Amino acid sequence: MAVTDEVPLIDQHCHAVLARDPDRDEFAGGLTEAAAAGTRDRWHSSLGLAVRRWCAPVLDLPAHAAPEDYLDRRAELGWREVTDRLLRATGVERWFVDTGYAPSPGLEPGEVCGAGHEVVRVEQVMEGVAGRPDSPAAVLDAFRDELRDRAAGAVALKTVVAYRSGLDVPGECPSDRDAEQAAQAWLRSGGTRLTDPVLHAWTIHEAIRVGAELGLPLQFHTGFGDDDLDLREVDPLLLTDFLRCTRDSGAAVVLLHCWPFHRNAAYLAHVFDHVSVDIGLTLPYVGVRADDVLGEALELAPFDSVLYSSDGNVLPELHHLGAVLWRHHFGRLLDSWLAEDVLDVDTAERLAFGVGAENAARLHPRLGRPTAR
Repeated sequence: MAVTDEVPLIDQHCHAVLARDPDRDEFAGGLTEAAAAGTRDRWHSSLGLAVRRWCAPVLDLPAHAAPEDYLDRRAELGWREVTDRLLRATGVERWFVDTGYAPSPGLEPGEVCGAGHEVVRVEQVMEGVAGRPDSPAAVLDAFRDELRDRAAGAVALKTVVAYRSGLDVPGECPSDRDAEQAAQAWLRSGGTRLTDPVLHAWTIHEAIRVGAELGLPLQFHTGFGDDDLDLREVDPLLLTDFLRCTRDSGAAVVLLHCWPFHRNAAYLAHVFDHVSVDIGLTLPYVGVRADDVLGEALELAPFDSVLYSSDGNVLPELHHLGAVLWRHHFGRLLDSWLAEDVLDVDTAERLAFGVGAENAARLHPRLGRPTAR
């Protein structure tokens, strides 16, 4: 038995699942970050192999069942039974759910098992207030008020600036005057999708202030994602000035996902005490290389700064794979360290429990500690 097998998990970043049966093309689309499925066989990938290996047995199929058999069995059981089986098998006690994007209709993982907590996306808040006030200054005031109201019941804040203007966020907050001018131009253009870099930077700095006041970390999407981002602009090293200027703010920053920049993210966690990293989203996609990716993330990152997440979205298979592959590959990595006498069993168990749950709990003291097993 690996030291990770019985670790309770806090999935500190995920999304809702689709609350209906997907058709076969929709399911294939869920196996890629590409916007369109295209002509490629999305099952013919590391993620497709992982579904067949690890999800099929949960649905009473043999490991490596053919895709057609898997989809037939999924349809036979129905989405609710499939979702229930896959999520309950994760061993996740708490789900931190980014409500800024959700399938329709959607079901939050905490409605199936464990406890669910909201992660508030700051862009959604700004875009939601844009149509209400009658002046740019009123937009900024409405954003401040709405963000604090939403944050009061949340577990974390999140920004997707990576998708909008990249991660080169200035260390100093733009002035209210500059933010008002940017808001005026944005409102004139329709005030829908927030892309203005000045106004976006202002919202992020406001989120840091709110996070510091309420004890909420601010999560940044970094690295790998769908084709709506420019991978050249989402290296977390671009946040260096921002992190340097916010190191004494009292707010924590979490760098999400990170691949292929996970070593860069680990460096930032090494030099900035308020920075934590996860490689959620990554493990199901990198296949047998997951041991190496986990090891590379742990080269420089302090062990207390590394967090677990799945970034599961739409398909409950992704939530399930995030957990089962973390247990499998992190367990193999720790087993290899034990075999090489790098650490003792007690330290390995502490490391597994820390990454799986305790480090996230430390960032969210209002939730209490996870249950050690």
